[in-house]
Amino acid sequence: MDLASLVGMLLGVAMFIIGVMTSTDNPVAGFQAMFNLPSIVITLGGSISGVLGANKLDDFISGFKSIGLTFKNDVLDPAATIKNIIDLSNTARKEGLLALEEAANGIEDDFLKKGIMLVVDGTDPELVRGIMETDLSCVEDRHKKCIAFWEKWAELGPAWGMIGTLIGLVLMLQDMQDPNAIGPKMAVALLTTLYGSLIANWLCNPTASKLKVNNAQEMMMKEITVEGILSIQAGENPRVIEEKLKSFLAPSARQTAAEGGGDE
Repeated sequence: MDLASLVGMLLGVAMFIIGVMTSTDNPVAGFQAMFNLPSIVITLGGSISGVLGANKLDDFISGFKSIGLTFKNDVLDPAATIKNIIDLSNTARKEGLLALEEAANGIEDDFLKKGIMLVVDGTDPELVRGIMETDLSCVEDRHKKCIAFWEKWAELGPAWGMIGTLIGLVLMLQDMQDPNAIGPKMAVALLTTLYGSLIANWLCNPTASKLKVNNAQEMMMKEITVEGILSIQAGENPRVIEEKLKSFLAPSARQTAAEGGGDE
């Protein structure tokens, strides 16, 4: 599990609770004042309905489920991928490209394995690049649909919060006979704005940002794989391939990448 997302959400809840408790002499009454069912229905229900209307049903369901991806801690190790590619390049250099077919049996990365098998089959390099980049593009498009789901919800949450506030203000202004009721009614009207801000800034924007980070990491891994496979097919020296692929990494990570993989 990715503790950063979990801790971030829990800290957000904790900060909200602490803020309410320290803002009033009666915390119980303070928390009761933070809850209003009609405001929740307007803000949460309205924003979800807007997101549903903006997506195909399958995309809506997939987007909603994608929140689970923010808590998954799938370890993407570029150094290990580079090491695998360098090992494969050494095999191809010593025994020929056909020897990669047997080596590919032990590869767990389906994307890398697919590319290796294309090379073994003697596919034209441009066609190999085209096939793998199409695969990469399709994966990224699916990721972007999930990201767009959360960005749209982050956009509509505050908007529906403002709609709820306007509804509350209209109802309040229609009944101005009791001055003592104006304050409480104004507070209820503003709760929808609060709920909309919480939806956007506690849930949706952090989720969209984490999905973007995950997408960027996976795309980098696949780009490393594409360049590595094409370099193997071109018969480049393993040390040259290693230096080329390490350029994808931050300088601090390059020392551990493909350690010993350039041996001929």
